[in-house]
Amino acid sequence: MAIRSFANKEPRMSELAYVDEMAVVIGDVDIDEDSSIWPMVVVRGDINSIRIGKRTSIQDGSVIHVNHVGEFNPAGNPVIIGDDVTVGHKALLHGCQIADRCLIGMGSIIMDGAFVESDIILGAGSLVPRNKVLHSGYLWLGNPVEKIRALTENELRFLRYSANYYVQLQRRYRLDKKS
Repeated sequence: MAIRSFANKEPRMSELAYVDEMAVVIGDVDIDEDSSIWPMVVVRGDINSIRIGKRTSIQDGSVIHVNHVGEFNPAGNPVIIGDDVTVGHKALLHGCQIADRCLIGMGSIIMDGAFVESDIILGAGSLVPRNKVLHSGYLWLGNPVEKIRALTENELRFLRYSANYYVQLQRRYRLDKKS
């Protein structure tokens, strides 16, 4: 795996996290326990910070990057991802925040300053524009994203199920790596 420091900032990962050997993690990045970074994922905290919570899975081919502090954006945009989040394959998360228990559909793009509240399903291929807030408890879908409907109780339960499934899978990968 390519884990590299940048500007004297070293990625920090829980011993209980899994980072695939084909992933790249650079700079000011925190990955909490039971989280997983799968093949071909790029997590680039070179010009701002990235925080990935507990039991969060970043699927194959996804890119996580940040926005720098500068004249047009005095605070910049770090990436903050909460607990129990499943990020689908080939998603692009740029300078955004995602709260707990979310499912980010495959191929989705979430732009700078966007905030995804807890308990959300974002449909595959959706585009969340800059500074957009997605309110909790709904299915969101489209380009640009629109609120479609309230999540069912079963869908809300599925958010935790999905996160727990990837915790179990990453544990199998970590054990397999040791043998």
